[in-house]
Amino acid sequence: MDSTGVAVSARRQPPARRLPTPGPQLRPVAPVGTVACPSCGRRFVSDRYQELLNVCSGCGHHGPVSAPDRIEQLADPGSVERDDHATTPRDPLRFDDGVPYPERLARARERTGLDEAFAIARASIDEVPVVLACMDFAFLGGSLGSASGAMFAAACDDAVAEGRALVSVCTSGGARMQEGIASLAQMARCSAGVHAVKGAGLPYISILGDPCFGGVTASFAVQADVILAEPQARIGFAGGRVIEQATHDRLPEGFQTAEFLLTHGMLDAVVERRELRDLSGRLLRLFTGRS
Repeated sequence: MDSTGVAVSARRQPPARRLPTPGPQLRPVAPVGTVACPSCGRRFVSDRYQELLNVCSGCGHHGPVSAPDRIEQLADPGSVERDDHATTPRDPLRFDDGVPYPERLARARERTGLDEAFAIARASIDEVPVVLACMDFAFLGGSLGSASGAMFAAACDDAVAEGRALVSVCTSGGARMQEGIASLAQMARCSAGVHAVKGAGLPYISILGDPCFGGVTASFAVQADVILAEPQARIGFAGGRVIEQATHDRLPEGFQTAEFLLTHGMLDAVVERRELRDLSGRLLRLFTGRS
């Protein structure tokens, strides 16, 4: 009791002050027509970023590039003739993870403007005739399915039939598991195509972008006469976390980066994007005996 004779516990206490509940943290809205570097956050006007080939002038990060843009960046201006060999993908498992596989394909086609994970073109690089086979990671992670495998095999056939060099740009998460064993069979199918190109005495140059994993890395991506990679590209078969869980060991710093693989003899060179066309042209001229 206090001096007034009223029990303290019986007094009405003022309500406890409630702190405002923090709402969701919203990212600032990017100005229309600009692009932010995914590594350092530096912002570019979209046209300027495209002029830089999607490479940050601040930190040097090599951003993703669509397959059609890859073709334009590598080929001689005005030499490109697209030939994507339209094929029908298989759906042997009737795969449905909440979205049926055919619907996922339709969404990827609408989003990227491509029929499959490859864009194929006849072109020239430094006046050397080539067939370009470029993958697009935006199309279901650049996964290798029955249709995309058929596209690459057809590109190899075109190279042999027309006496053209083969140049691929590989950026992929690996086999397209929605197709089960049909996707894994594409590793052998694409390897057979590469073997035919080499059997015809034609050069094959492979350029590895970020990321390049799984069955693509385990087959045609690393079967070239010359294997190039972009700076800091992540390249491997299984992911680093999976390897650590299997080996119960900590992986070395920079494991599965292009620079690490170059040091360990898995690549021939790490090349900045703006230099890829010139270097590819010089290599093709050496292989074909052109002055």
